[in-house]
Parts: sequence; structure tokens; C-alpha cells
Amino acid sequence: MYKSILRPIFFCFSAESIHHFVAAMLRFARRIGMLPLLRAMFSYKHPSLEREVFGVKFPNPVGLAAGFDKNGDLYREMSAMGFGFVEVGTVTPKSQPGNPKPRIFRLKKDNALINRMGFPNKGLENMLKNLRKRNNNVVIGVNLGKNSLTSNEEAPSDYLKLFRSLYEYADYFVVNVSCPNVKNITDLQNPDNLNAILEGLFEFRRGQNSYRPILLKISPDLSFEQIDSIIQILIDTPLDGLVAVNTTTSRSNLTTDSKTVKRIGNGGLSGAPITDRAISIISHIHKKTEGHYPIIGVGGIMSPKDAQRMLDAGASLIQIYSGFIYEGPAFAKKICKHIRLAEETPKQQ
Repeated sequence: MYKSILRPIFFCFSAESIHHFVAAMLRFARRIGMLPLLRAMFSYKHPSLEREVFGVKFPNPVGLAAGFDKNGDLYREMSAMGFGFVEVGTVTPKSQPGNPKPRIFRLKKDNALINRMGFPNKGLENMLKNLRKRNNNVVIGVNLGKNSLTSNEEAPSDYLKLFRSLYEYADYFVVNVSCPNVKNITDLQNPDNLNAILEGLFEFRRGQNSYRPILLKISPDLSFEQIDSIIQILIDTPLDGLVAVNTTTSRSNLTTDSKTVKRIGNGGLSGAPITDRAISIISHIHKKTEGHYPIIGVGGIMSPKDAQRMLDAGASLIQIYSGFIYEGPAFAKKICKHIRLAEETPKQQ
């Protein structure tokens, strides 16, 4: 029904308009008490799906990637849609409007999206207000970013302010220095800049009674040599894991005609075109670290088989976004069913 009726209607409108419409409908469903019905329709539970990763227990390994619930006001609704965890954000200390609209574009022939959102969000105080109301049954990660007007030299203070303020309200944190839609932020992926950001977070965490995992989200546009430098940071510091990968600036191997792509302009590409790249990076990290560090795999999961490939490559958990847009509200449930079946099917020798 979704792909044959609803999606064609939704795709007649701008991607951002439909996102706001769907978000409003989900909030309305919560207010009138329909979340149990949504949970019954779209959730799939089984003990074999449960995971414990970096000390956090997940009801299933399928999460919602950052960017959908930017302000932390939809995590209860998205949990009812079958997700085992929800990553909110990207949040910045101060509210900011992001880049000018239009800033999300569908490449329907490629099952892909291009976005240049630029971290639009209502800021730290609004996120705090929403997460203070959290249901403890929902596993929540918070994706941290810097304000666009904050220089890279001052970026560590932005990340630390967010981390300190939100520490007790999240289950894990992701340092986002790989979004291609914020000017010069990807420069923060070099080792010196990364260590400057991370050390402040580690120092604060050392003084707390509770432990919150810290992960780093990396770009698919890094070379394997650059990825190896980040792996070394993972090994040498108390960093708990990696999120691989963010969106890409590459436009290679697209079916959409080049004129249309050029007219869209800059932005991060997500969806089917980055599936293989994401899986290759996850496989590389897993092999280099001998599987000793958790990886959240994200990027190009457009089918249950894609999800399984990512898990087989070494991901401990996975996240979806574009696949949810293209495949519809039952997508997480379909993936969970596939994972359970794959785990119960004896592997051929």
C-alpha cells in the first residue's frame, strides 16, 4: 500500500514538506493514544534480536539514523514504528535555521536523496526539554554538532557544552564532524582536531558516576589511509566505537541524468548509491580492529538484504533513513524479521 499508493502521493510534494506532515501526523497519533496500535502494527520482537553493545541493551539492532528527529520530539513515535533505538539530532548549542530551502531532493531513479540541511535545529535548551520527558524504554543516542558560526578552533567548546548538558538524558553520544553540509566541518576529522574535541569529552566523563559511550561518525569520502588514522585514535583513546558512514559528496554511478544532478547542486548523497561504499568501510574497520570495537552501520540500507550484508561485514548495529523514506513504515519490521530468519537458518559449510 505504501509504495503503490502513499509514496506516489508523498513524492508529489517537496521532501521537507512531507517530512513535516508525517511528523505532525505521528505527534497527533501519540496525543490521541494510538502509539500502542502503531507498535502492534510495525514492531517485531524476539529474544534473538536483542543486543548489548557498548554496555547498552537494545531490543533490536535496527535504529533510526540522525536527521529524522532533529529536535528529540519524535523518539517515542519512532520507537513505536519498530526501531530498536533512535538517534536524535544533530543538535547544536544554539538554535539555527540551517541552509536555505529547498535543501532536500529525491533522486527517484537511484533510490537516493541529496540533502544540504546544514544542521537546522531548535538548539540545546529545546533538546533538553524534550529528553527530560523521555520514556526510559526508548534507547536514545544524541548526535552532536557545532553551530555553523562557530569556528573550527572553537568547536571543542560547542561539543563539550552539549555533552555536559545532555549527559544524563542519553544512552550514547555521536560526535558528528563528517557532515558535508556545514562549511569546513569535515576538516575536524583530522587527528589533531579530533583529539582536541574528544579529550574534553573524555575528561568530563571520567568525573561522572555513570558511563555514556562516545562514538565518532565518519565520512564515506575519507581514504582508507585517513580511516586508518581514525582507527588508531579509536585504539589509543577511550572512544567507544564508530558510526560509518555519513552522506557523500560523490555523484558517481548515478542513473539520474547529470543535468538534473547539477541543477540540484551541493549536498550529501544518501541511499542506494552509497551502499557498497558503506559496507566496504565497515568491513575495513572490522578487519583492522579484529572486531574489538562496535560499529554502527548506516548508509544505503534499502532492503533487508542490505541490512544483513552490513551486519555480516561487521556492524554491531545498523541505522536507516533513506530506506525508511523509500520503503515505508514497515521497513524496520521487515529487516528485523529477515535478521531473525537469517540467524535461525543454518549457514552452509
